[in-house]
Amino acid sequence: MSLPGLPPGLQKDKAPGLSLKRQLLLWLLLPQLLLWLVGGLLAYRIALNYAEKGIDQSLTQSVRSLARQVKPMGSGLLVDFPRAARDILEEDPTDRVSYMVSSPPGQFVLGNSKLPDPLLDVHVQPGEPLIYETLLDKKPVRVALLEVNYGDADAPQRLRVQVAKSLAVQQRIARELVADMLVPLVLLGALIGTVVFIGVGRGLQPLKRLEALLGDRAHRSVTTLLPIELTQAPLEVHSLAEAVNQMLAAVRRSLGQEKRFINDAAHQLRTPLAGLISQTELALTERDPQALQERLTKVHAGALRSAHLVHQLLSLARTEADITPQPMDMAALAREVAREWTPRAITAGIDLGYEGEDSLVTLGEKLLLREAISNLIDNALHYAGRGATVTLRVQRLQGHAVVEVEDNGPGLLESDVPHVFERFWRASELPGGCGLGLSIVQEITLRHGGNAVVLHAAPQGLCARLSLPLPLFPITSGAFRHPPQLPAVA
Repeated sequence: MSLPGLPPGLQKDKAPGLSLKRQLLLWLLLPQLLLWLVGGLLAYRIALNYAEKGIDQSLTQSVRSLARQVKPMGSGLLVDFPRAARDILEEDPTDRVSYMVSSPPGQFVLGNSKLPDPLLDVHVQPGEPLIYETLLDKKPVRVALLEVNYGDADAPQRLRVQVAKSLAVQQRIARELVADMLVPLVLLGALIGTVVFIGVGRGLQPLKRLEALLGDRAHRSVTTLLPIELTQAPLEVHSLAEAVNQMLAAVRRSLGQEKRFINDAAHQLRTPLAGLISQTELALTERDPQALQERLTKVHAGALRSAHLVHQLLSLARTEADITPQPMDMAALAREVAREWTPRAITAGIDLGYEGEDSLVTLGEKLLLREAISNLIDNALHYAGRGATVTLRVQRLQGHAVVEVEDNGPGLLESDVPHVFERFWRASELPGGCGLGLSIVQEITLRHGGNAVVLHAAPQGLCARLSLPLPLFPITSGAFRHPPQLPAVA
């Protein structure tokens, strides 16, 4: 998939990720599923625990009841264990109950099975039941053990009664309890999942409407893009729509400015070109050498004006490109530009000089800043007048690198100052200017995060100032070579 507006080398195929709806459903339903699984395991464990307590209580009652049926008599034992009681203990084949009476402990007296002793060497307190788990016929069982003392003081004896019950009933009870709990929980989970699915779908409907509105505007002219209106939408979608509206407004403003700029540029170019054509046509029919020389002089002046206008237009277009700030010495750059304009100042009879810092290192695009300083000097030399003084100044002021070009010429009216940065605006009808110089200066300054202003100089004249923020940390400037300070030129 190619992206319009990008060079082929910069276009990359990117597969779309999961949709927002799927991500929301995953984040909402997967935790619920995990909680249901953990809850089921905990419920099964709790059910086992309660079933185990019920079995232990039943075994304790059974072992006590059986112990009461075995009574010491002299040196022997009287077992009063009727057949009906044995039938009750053995009535459930799937939950077989085993019992054993031994005296001394471990020596079989009666019972339906020989039950193992506790695995650990545990001290048994007479009269207190002991519950433990063991294996009987390779099956897990739970055993209640009770020991009773009998006999004479000279010949004490001990009776052990054991009752065992398989764990099948415990597992069955646990399964029944878990089933009774999980069936409603599963139904509730299915209901919650359905509600979440419907809620996510309804919650994303404003985004669908926003997508439809944007798609509708994609087929319209960019200059007629209207703001997006969402009457009913969540706050986040309203914020997104507001951000899109701000972007559309910025696009409309930018395109409007570009359209006005193109119209103004076409008008500005059309005038000198029309003059060139007319002067050339007259020169072709001219027979007087002196008159022909005058026509060619006017053609040359018009060509110079057109070339200057094209150069300014290209400079203005260059300011809109991305810049990569690099360490540079602003003071050294200013002195270098001033030297380049010295012959023009001498020809115009203007005193051009530099004052300020010997070195001021900052970050910027050297080519663009050179253009900005050149435009400031050109503007001052053009309008200051013969005999004026123009001073280029670079100084550090409140964390900014400040570049000023001050002259003592006629200056501007107070009503003209707000218009100086407008494109194609000119305060004087002097030939040679095109009204783009200060606009270019402002664009370059804004691109560097600074600002440009024009102030009245004292006692008369004009001061154009641009301020660029200095970096927070000092920049090593050992690689820069600073030429000597530029003297004033008469």
